[in-house]
Amino acid sequence: MIDLKLLQKDFEGMSAKLIRKGVELALLEKLKEKSEELKVAKVNFETLQALQNSMSKEFGIYKREGKDIGELKAKVDANKVEIAKALDIQREKTEELESMAMAIPNLPDDSVPDGKDENDNVELKKVLTPKEFSYTPKEHWELAEQNGWIDFERGVKLATSRFSVSFGMGARLERALINFMLDFNRERGFNEVSVPALVNRQALEGTGQLPKFEDDLYKMDGQELFLIPTAEVPVTNLYQDEILSADELPKKMTAYTSCFRKEAGAAGRDTRGMIRQHQFHKVELVAISKPEESEAIFDEMVSCASDILTALELPHRIVNLCTGDLGFSAAHTTDIEVWLPGQDQYREISSISNTREFQARRAKIRYKDGKKNVMVHTLNGSSLAVGRTLVAIMENYQNEDGSIDIPEVLKPYLGL
Repeated sequence: MIDLKLLQKDFEGMSAKLIRKGVELALLEKLKEKSEELKVAKVNFETLQALQNSMSKEFGIYKREGKDIGELKAKVDANKVEIAKALDIQREKTEELESMAMAIPNLPDDSVPDGKDENDNVELKKVLTPKEFSYTPKEHWELAEQNGWIDFERGVKLATSRFSVSFGMGARLERALINFMLDFNRERGFNEVSVPALVNRQALEGTGQLPKFEDDLYKMDGQELFLIPTAEVPVTNLYQDEILSADELPKKMTAYTSCFRKEAGAAGRDTRGMIRQHQFHKVELVAISKPEESEAIFDEMVSCASDILTALELPHRIVNLCTGDLGFSAAHTTDIEVWLPGQDQYREISSISNTREFQARRAKIRYKDGKKNVMVHTLNGSSLAVGRTLVAIMENYQNEDGSIDIPEVLKPYLGL
């Protein structure tokens, strides 16, 4: 959540940043109005409290001096009623402001380039050179079906479209990739954790998926439980509503989970293959840090995800997202896009974000800095989307006859 105290102090500055991210001025003006209403309610409450304190002192003096306290007592009692009313109004205005603020995205960093959509993202560098094929490379769904690795029709039979079933080497490669990624991340200092695939509403509010993106989530009927869209949600919320000690930080974690998304806003996009599924496997990186450490950890996370692709000998590029493509909770994001020769383009395979204090404020994650409680910074990133990595292996390691070679680093995981 945005800093509401800073909003009151510097509305113009915060508005300018949020407008860069696509927030409408009318919504920001409504937010300012609610902020001013709360400010007035607080002043009214504090004024009545000060009056009460003053009258209470006067009340004591009257009693010591033996004066008639009847009229003063009536005033004190009446003021107590007004204080209770003022407190109710202050609470109401606080709830209204916080409810509205929950739908406001994070402020983009000044370093984030302006832009409308993914076409305005800025390429930072390319890693490895794509292989040149002497034939027209096939797309992954052709290769998957030809080799019997993935069955899309049986996924539909078991569930609906955008589900698939892996068989044989396809299933083994998914498992090998998961283990390889977790081992790689652990060697880079990220502690492995295993978390539930179901979380409550509070957890999703903490990381910013709710209330704005409820239509993209799978909810359990009759319960306030949701299937996770990413391991970022449960892993970050492990420390929800906690005050950590400074020497505990940074906390660097990695987790494998299945992820579930309705893809409500993706109708007609990537309907074939494994690029956009309702259920997919992913290995995630999450970090909780002191503010002054978060940028160095961000760079570390980008390098970790990129180095996995390099170890797999998969060409990729690193991209700085513009304001129009930046996620709701992110202050800045670097995407990693892997080369898919069958599609003749780079496609996103990892997204690493620094949310700064935004998620910490929503989830109430702090640390003790001397005598003060300070908001942590939280970071998250894919390392990597397993299905898309398998897609990249199929397309980059294909042979003219449709067979697929296995990356050297995965052979030990397959007993080859």
